[in-house]
Amino acid sequence: MRYLLSFILFTAGLAVSLPAQKGYKPPVFEDPDRMEKIQAIIPEIERQYLELMEKQHIPGLAFGIVVDGKLVYSKGLGVINRESKEAVTAASLFRIASMTKSFTAMAILKLREEGKLQLTDPVTKHLPQLAGLKTLTTDAPPPTIHHLLTMTAGFPEDNPWGDQQLEDTDQEFLEFLKGGISFSTVPSSGYEYSNLGYAMLGRIVTQVSGMPYQKYIDQQIFKPLGMTNTHWEYEGLPSNLLALGYRWEDDQWKPEPMLHDGAYGAMGGLITSIEDFGKYLALHLAAWPARDGAEAGPVKRGSVREMHRMVEPRLAANARDDDGAPCPSVAAYGYGLRIQKNCQGLTLIGHSGGLPGFGSNHTFAPDYGVGIVSFANRTYAPAAAANELAMRTLIRQANLKPRTLPPSDILIKRQQQVARLIQTWDEALGAEILAENFYLDRSRNHRKTEAEALLASAGKILSIEPIQPENQLRGTFILKGTQKDIAVFFTLSPEKDPKVQALSLRGVAN
Repeated sequence: MRYLLSFILFTAGLAVSLPAQKGYKPPVFEDPDRMEKIQAIIPEIERQYLELMEKQHIPGLAFGIVVDGKLVYSKGLGVINRESKEAVTAASLFRIASMTKSFTAMAILKLREEGKLQLTDPVTKHLPQLAGLKTLTTDAPPPTIHHLLTMTAGFPEDNPWGDQQLEDTDQEFLEFLKGGISFSTVPSSGYEYSNLGYAMLGRIVTQVSGMPYQKYIDQQIFKPLGMTNTHWEYEGLPSNLLALGYRWEDDQWKPEPMLHDGAYGAMGGLITSIEDFGKYLALHLAAWPARDGAEAGPVKRGSVREMHRMVEPRLAANARDDDGAPCPSVAAYGYGLRIQKNCQGLTLIGHSGGLPGFGSNHTFAPDYGVGIVSFANRTYAPAAAANELAMRTLIRQANLKPRTLPPSDILIKRQQQVARLIQTWDEALGAEILAENFYLDRSRNHRKTEAEALLASAGKILSIEPIQPENQLRGTFILKGTQKDIAVFFTLSPEKDPKVQALSLRGVAN
């Protein structure tokens, strides 16, 4: 063809050589001002929490914002004790209830990394007290550790009942298991929230690790993360730090009795501060994106990302966005965490916690590197809705952008070659870069005729725009023309030296 172009290669980020595929570069944030933009929105987020406290009659609330692995802002509002009027701070200790579950899940994955269990293990392998367990049907699969982690073991939703089991002793729990369990559904048939399942996981941690569940979490997760102000039992904690719980009833605050830690602690026993939990939230954010490099956490980054994976996703077809426009979303449970993704592609991960006297939540957006956590000392305070609003406010008003994936070296190389090919249809070049299926799927003559017609309608080709990768082996780039542009999409084969297996061209207005 007439217009042969020179091509300038641009790379971004650090090139990483992988055993099977060279040139990988992890996604990166390209906005150098993102931190300043986030800081500018914090006053609006604080206003939202103050409004929530007034409307929901919350005595005290603490919140924190984690960005790129660091707690960048924290604030206490109100009081932890209505009698002493002790102010809430980032060091105040709140019971976080079911937010404990992700720590339990992480402990299980840690034990798997140590080779001490498999997620496919039947629960009865580690809990012999359930040896006589009977499921609803004879063809039902036995519940596994994976089922417990993902709330798919077939146990009934037990929030009202589960909250009051926290103080049970180990002996009481084991006797309960021996007595038998009722199933609501067949294991693996669907999601149903189960505190009991996570209490079982806590017992499995004890059984497999050879030490009490709480001690294992203390040593294997809290200590490596520097979480020195996170506790299981409230007795003995400093009164100037411990948040007392309240409920709003009869137009007044009424104290809720504190619950002791016990055999059900794995489902909701933790007491912690914004300062400490921020370190844990930073660990989850630091697991993204996948990359080479040394591991620094108590579990591997890949295991953390595994916690974020959807299992049994459920469609909310009638969901709406912040402006009230239809925006279907999907939601699911992972390993100790809830995951939701809306029609705009925003993925939010986290978990709520609720016990008499307390409501809490953490929410993070891995693609944006941002997380928000809040604790409140009013029974079942709606922290999840508040955090989700704060997160959406942060992303929208700060105009945050997700990480951008730089093109791989092979994608850049093939872009240059594809740009030449569609202008020349040089047979030697085609033999070098085209996969064996390419001309079998559609003949060279037909492809050449189509390309020539599009190039003629585009006028003079002025430039080739940088490729926009979908992943390491697929992307789209634009040929800028005087009359119109041509969008060029191609995808590469899984061969060791990836070749072009699919190519499509279309005209677009410039």
